[in-house]
Amino acid sequence: MPTAIELYNEGDQLKAAGKLDEAVAKFEASLAADPTYLVAHSALAVTLQRLGKQEEAIAHAQKACELGPDDPFNFTAMSVTYQRAYAATGEMKYIPLAEEAMEKSRILQAGR
Repeated sequence: MPTAIELYNEGDQLKAAGKLDEAVAKFEASLAADPTYLVAHSALAVTLQRLGKQEEAIAHAQKACELGPDDPFNFTAMSVTYQRAYAATGEMKYIPLAEEAMEKSRILQAGR
């Protein structure tokens, strides 16, 4: 049985090859093997967003922030996820969320 890391690596290769639906399946399998694998949540956020699945992407970016609450990168990525959701939908609700996530990233960065 492949490990979460092995499944993630397969998904990453599929994503790089532009096979986004297949990559999502591998990242989801990675999370089935280890639901706390932060990197797979981050990769799913990016890949789902490319597929136009904004709310699913946001959920995975939020999970990455929950799993890594002290890493400013996770909140920067969350901000970018909200910004892209805004760009894709034009929904203004994403703007303050993006700003809030970026501010959290700045606070964490300043504390290092």
